Amino acid sequence: MTDAFIEVIGDTIDEAFENAGISVVDTILDIKSVESKLERKIEINADDLKGLLYSWLEEIIILTITDGFAASKFKVKISKNEEFHLNATVNGEEINFEKHHFKLEIKAPTYHLMDIKEEKPIVMRFILDL
Repeated sequence: MTDAFIEVIGDTIDEAFENAGISVVDTILDIKSVESKLERKIEINADDLKGLLYSWLEEIIILTITDGFAASKFKVKISKNEEFHLNATVNGEEINFEKHHFKLEIKAPTYHLMDIKEEKPIVMRFILDL
């Protein structure tokens, strides 16, 4: 397998981004085994929603693969002035491969076939390069 095609849905754009974060972590490991022991903050700016989604996915991959932090709960707030701004609180714990059952490593998100439908419910589709 070289790619994972993901579709997430949310009642709001914030919830859709939260679900996108969950989908990334659950692709890498068993998210159901992760406890909410520690908290991390993420802040991202981008010119458009696709750029914000790409950067968000990339941050979650880095947090998981590089920093060794398994997230299980996401609280996202998106605002827009001149650019889009994402503030997130992420809860989880340090990765334990025996406990969290590593599945796959994600190399990066891609813009290829990325789509965000902003009517309710919000639907986001994206590809993760495995």
